[in-house]
Order: sequence, then C-alpha cells, then structure tokens
Amino acid sequence: MKFLETSMPMNDAVSNNHSATPYVPPRWLRNGHLQSVWPTLFRKVPLKAPETAELETPDDDFLRLDWYRQGHSRLAILCHGLEGHSRRPYILGMARALLQAGWDVLAWNYRSCGGVMNRQLRFYHSGATDDLDVVVQHVLATTAYPAIALVGFSMGGNLSLVYLGERGQSLDARVVGAATFSVPCDLAGSARELARRANRIYMQRFLTELRDKMTRKAGQFPGQIDVTGFEQIRDFKAFDDRYTAPLHGFRDAEDYWRRCSSLYFLQRIPVPALIVNAQDDPFLSSECYPRAVAAENPMISLESPQWGGHVGFVTRSSDGIYWSERRAVEFLESLAPR
Repeated sequence: MKFLETSMPMNDAVSNNHSATPYVPPRWLRNGHLQSVWPTLFRKVPLKAPETAELETPDDDFLRLDWYRQGHSRLAILCHGLEGHSRRPYILGMARALLQAGWDVLAWNYRSCGGVMNRQLRFYHSGATDDLDVVVQHVLATTAYPAIALVGFSMGGNLSLVYLGERGQSLDARVVGAATFSVPCDLAGSARELARRANRIYMQRFLTELRDKMTRKAGQFPGQIDVTGFEQIRDFKAFDDRYTAPLHGFRDAEDYWRRCSSLYFLQRIPVPALIVNAQDDPFLSSECYPRAVAAENPMISLESPQWGGHVGFVTRSSDGIYWSERRAVEFLESLAPR
C-alpha cells in the first residue's frame, strides 16, 4: 500500500511501512491559511551561523551554499520554495532537526535568490535540475558522505522529485532518497489554485517579489527584459508566459508547466521518496495528490494529513521542532540509519 486515506481525521496516511505520528495541530491552527502564514510571520529558529560558499556553474554563474557540518556521515541537501532562500524559517527549522538527528546539512540558494542577483539572464524555475545536479555533483566529488538525501519544500519539493525521476536508474547510489513537503506536483493545477480570488494575498506577494527581481534583471540586461506593464500581470500564467518560459527555453507557460511538473516523473523515481501534502493546502489542486502514481511506484510514499496548510505543520512544543521536521527525520532514518 503506497497511499492510505482514512476518514476523520485523515492525517495518518502512511505508506511503505514507515510509522508516523499523526499530525494534530493546535485547535486554533486548524485552518490552511493560518498554517501557511504563521511560521513566516512568527517563527524564529535559533541556529548557529553556517559556513557559506559560492559554487560556480558551468555557464559562468554561481549558487550560494550554506553548510552546517558537525562531522556526521550523512548529508541532507535542502531545497527551498518559490522566492525563498536558505535562511527562511522552514529551512532553518529542518536544518536544526536534522543536525540534532545526526545529519550534516547543506542548504542552497537558487540563482537570484539569497539576496544576491545571479550573473546570467536566466534565473531559476521549477524544473531547473541542472543547478541541483551541480550541487549534488559538487558534494559527491568533494566529500565522502556515503548517504545523501534531498529535502524539498513546495517548489523545491517538485525540483527534487523531478531530479530523481530524470536520473532514474543512473542516479548515484549515494543518493538514498528524498522527503518533500507541500509539493505542487502539477504546476498547472497549482497555478490555477493560486489564481483564485481566495488566494489573492499569496499571488500578490509572489508577484511583488518577482516584479522587483525582473526590474533588477532589466537593469542588468538592458533591452532583453521589459517590465513595462508588469502591473497588469495577475497570475502565474501571465508571468510564466512573459518571463519564465522565454528565458528558459519553453514555448509558453503551459509547455513549461507540462515539462517541469514532478507528476510526470514520479513513475521513474528509483529511490524512496516521501511526499507530504496537506489536504487544506491552499496552493494545491487535486492533481497535486498523485494517488495513482503512488499506487504504481513502490518507491513513492504519499501522505495527506488533514491539516498543515502550505509548508506549515506547526507544532507547539518545548523543543520548537515542527511535525514535518520530525516526519522527515523519521523517514530519512529509515533510509540511512546511523
């Protein structure tokens, strides 16, 4: 059994014989929107400053890396979400939980993220697995970790799953699996959800950040990017048609979404991969819960808690660890025991 739905509550869907404590949030946080915004607004994660580095890419660009090393034999590579970065609370929270569980951690920033604009005209997108591969290959070539796992959030979860599916049986044996949360497995469906009136606050925030980024890119590459009339863009369809697709070699938004949705790569994933998508996630469409694929590929574990919102899963506990962080540690421990 790869996917199990239960009645009330539906937060104990577990597969592949991995045990998980059901997620039960505080009563006042049993709302997808509250779950989605609470950690961003109020969570603080005390964590020592990382070792920072810049990793050069083959096309004369760079990726900014945050290393948390304690001499462990296992490494987790953390992939953030759209317009996120390596110092977001959900990244720091996961890093802290994994460090305490005996994992070293590498959190990386996509091109143009992390406070520094990248050099090239391109930036990042949901299927930019070439950059993730640069990070993975760097780790494989310069370290001796026998076990490496991916942990992805939202867009970073999609990126991680696409990466595993693309490589398939050619994946390096040291990459043992992935734990992903709030994954827009179908980019078109997620774009439709975010275009809904009820999600306008999220869409406006993304577009405000992306407008600032495109304005900086226009200054960096005069005549190659036009931000005139950007205020008329209301959703990802218009943004991806105008910017993401042409800058990254796609015909249009629909072509980009189709070619970069992890939904179409899940069948080829050769290592255990956990997908945790809450039922009350305001960003996800029904297509983002890939039950059929999870039933066909024994490597896919799909869990659908009743609550959790988008990259929420808030837990009020003395140690500050969220449920998603405990779940990731539990799942990864099953793949690479100490």
